[in-house]
Amino acid sequence: MKIGIEGQRLFRLKKHGMDMVALELIRNLQIIDQENEYFIFVKPDSDSGCLQPTDNFHIIELNGGPYPWWEQVALPRAALKYGCELLHCTSNTAPVKTSVPLIVTLHDIIYLESISLLKKGGTWYQKIGNMYRRFVVPRVVANSTRIITVSHFEKNRIREFFGFPPADPRLVAIYNGVGEHFKPVSDEQERERIRNKYKLPEDYFFFLGNTDPKKNTKGVLKAFSDYLKSGNSPVKLVMLDYERSALDLLLTEIGDRELINHIHLTGYVVNTDLPAIYSMSRLFLYPSLRESFGIPMLEAMRCGVPVITSDTSSMPEVSGNAALIVNPYNSEEITSGMIRLMKEPDLRNDLIQKGFGQSEKFSWNSMAKEVLQLYQELASIKDVAPKK
Repeated sequence: MKIGIEGQRLFRLKKHGMDMVALELIRNLQIIDQENEYFIFVKPDSDSGCLQPTDNFHIIELNGGPYPWWEQVALPRAALKYGCELLHCTSNTAPVKTSVPLIVTLHDIIYLESISLLKKGGTWYQKIGNMYRRFVVPRVVANSTRIITVSHFEKNRIREFFGFPPADPRLVAIYNGVGEHFKPVSDEQERERIRNKYKLPEDYFFFLGNTDPKKNTKGVLKAFSDYLKSGNSPVKLVMLDYERSALDLLLTEIGDRELINHIHLTGYVVNTDLPAIYSMSRLFLYPSLRESFGIPMLEAMRCGVPVITSDTSSMPEVSGNAALIVNPYNSEEITSGMIRLMKEPDLRNDLIQKGFGQSEKFSWNSMAKEVLQLYQELASIKDVAPKK
């Protein structure tokens, strides 16, 4: 079977969540499948060494234009040119029109929910991207042979939103994984190398926030401000890939501009440096308002770090009983969680041990095997056109 996989952004230097999921899927398919023939469609960029071709995996670089043109024109043309019998689009969107049977990984439908396109918060780039998704995704869903999503919570949201029958086989939940390189880093030389590279403080909480309102950055900053004001052990807050100007605006909104003196911005961090940053932190903050999965929780758990996360969306499903669960809309609960994990060693150790066990339930290899099984099921079906 000839299978096309869309990986438009795989070669960009600064990869984020969906890019890493697609990359890990392909890398693990290369390990477990030597029979099917794959065509990986990417856009040329500076990190072409992140993925290597093999005898049955061909990397096809498609030039040209902005994201919509590449996806809606260049990609379906290439899938036809290379004789693909199946096209898997990995990052929420796909060609609206293609004669090749289509699988789409729909990570979430947050942009289709009651979030206004012009809502305060988020960048204009994010808002324009959401406008594109709002136009494309309903049409893609109607034309897809199978829709993969990443948690049972998100599967139910998609089913309810689009009116799928309860047991419709077109909608499949396949969990994400977590990289094997995420493990406690105890080597002092490696810890010192990362500390010097990113100028990390000695004692810190770790937070992966961004300008997307769902990440609850404002709520985390308010909770951290209250933590420091409560007179507990002073620590810094380490944040990745966040602009100082955006941070200043949020600190003004919460009424504590002096908090900037207790925050350390690292800039972009390459994925292979993350285990050491997790390992050196006192706790990991992930009280998002809405997530379809939450890979960073599992990364932190594998590194032996206690996690604070939310009681909303997919996060209880993924974290199990291995995280401290809070109401993300209540900054006082987040603050209380910080204090508890700093003052209650038994709770801290219990969550660390449970975190090791919970995170072991998820792997990229298992995810790739489930996706491959889906490909094989479709290959055995004579007519894989979507239901009308």
